[in-house]
Amino acid sequence: MDRREDNGTVKLEEWYLGQLVEVVSKRPTDLGERRPTWTRELLVKVMARFTGVRVHVGTMSRALKQIGARRGRPRPVVRCPWAKPAKNKRLREIRQLLENLPPDEVAVYQDQVDIHLNPKIGLDWMNRGQQKEVVTPGQNEKRYLAGAMNAKTGLLTVVEGKRKNSWLFIGQLDALAEDYPDAKRIHVILDNYRIHSSKITQRALAKYDGRIVLHFLPPYCPNENRIERLWKDLHSEVTRNHNCRTMPALMRNVRCFIRKRSLRRTLKLRKLAA
Repeated sequence: MDRREDNGTVKLEEWYLGQLVEVVSKRPTDLGERRPTWTRELLVKVMARFTGVRVHVGTMSRALKQIGARRGRPRPVVRCPWAKPAKNKRLREIRQLLENLPPDEVAVYQDQVDIHLNPKIGLDWMNRGQQKEVVTPGQNEKRYLAGAMNAKTGLLTVVEGKRKNSWLFIGQLDALAEDYPDAKRIHVILDNYRIHSSKITQRALAKYDGRIVLHFLPPYCPNENRIERLWKDLHSEVTRNHNCRTMPALMRNVRCFIRKRSLRRTLKLRKLAA
């Protein structure tokens, strides 16, 4: 009746779409192809090889839409060089520390973040046919933040510096000792960056006579450091695609973000305590 009797059988059946989901979840190189990323044409070819059904590129577009596939940027990761039992043991020790933390002790997640005057470029909504421009100052300038987030309350201790060196980290430790004067012991959970274990840092730690204890995460485990999420939010809300022409202007926005975040957290804690 609709004059489509000669179109042949329906190709985008459930079994075909299910196979497409499985194929898209892999890399082309996993399936014997040389190209490292998928194109619709390559998907047509690989799906024909696996299913015996060859579809048009336009039909593949509809199939990708039906399974909810999208084009996105892969997340770069570096594998932890430790053996899995050793990695799990260290993570288990840190979790047990947090679960059994005495009331007179404090645990914080610590990390550094780079602030670049040349903005990070990220995704943004644009009208069709428009490409927004992000003006860069040209010569880059950097500042660094060292931050520590209380594992229980989420409150922050942040220091700034022009260099990411041992003195920046020592300033962080001094700020923690000042923020938690009544804590019998301050446990700092952090990564293996070299400034955390330098000779200068070791001498600075000695003056606290065991009151500040460092707990190193396994290498390349950023997801285990909760303050990393804060830095992602900082880049999303402040540094990505920013239009500040000077570093003082950019740092004002950074400090404003941290103040607002700290205020929200403080108000939430007061509300929970009421």
